[in-house]
Amino acid sequence: MSEPVSPSDGLAVLHLFLKVCGHSDAAAVRVAVAAATEAGDQVVPVAILGHKADVAVMALGTDLWRLRALQTALVAAGLELVDSYLSLTEVSEYAQGVPDEMKRARLHPVLPPEGKPAWCFYPMSKSRDVGANWFELPYDDRHELMMEHGTSGRTFAGRILQVVTGSTGIDDFEWGVTLFGQHPDDLKDVVYTMRYDRASARFGQFGTFYTGMVDELDVVLKRVGCT
Repeated sequence: MSEPVSPSDGLAVLHLFLKVCGHSDAAAVRVAVAAATEAGDQVVPVAILGHKADVAVMALGTDLWRLRALQTALVAAGLELVDSYLSLTEVSEYAQGVPDEMKRARLHPVLPPEGKPAWCFYPMSKSRDVGANWFELPYDDRHELMMEHGTSGRTFAGRILQVVTGSTGIDDFEWGVTLFGQHPDDLKDVVYTMRYDRASARFGQFGTFYTGMVDELDVVLKRVGCT
């Protein structure tokens, strides 16, 4: 077996977006997910709405090789991999002073949360455009903007769980954002509200959004037609 390839602290987070094919094998998908969870990884199954994918698998673990094994097994089970995103849990440079309990929750989230079946994922970066280059701002200015952004987000406490993971250097954008909500409109409201913050209005750049419903694996497979 290969030696583990692991973050120094926290978890690797792999989002896989897959489509059901005529030869997809639900039993083999169950075996793949069971092997990952028995090895200690967290696996969140999501039924995706729309044409982009049928199912998402959000997997969190300490070893990239184990996440790769899950990906290999799901494809071998007959699911077509149509998109993916890799990121790492992190404590933002603007949140270093938060209590240790909050740092642990960001580095080692326990998912999925109860009572929040509405789900979406999107990647985002900060702008480097002329006149709106985030990385040319002094740290104190960036810190102020992010504190404003965080204040907006906290107004959704209880309605939304937000998992922000870092992907600079390992995927196309700089962060991945996964939202778990009580209702679909919670997802819409939080993204709409926070886009008016200066950190997003001037500097936010967003990738493709995926939206769906979190449930037990068997429920998701049945609902997406994987039998």
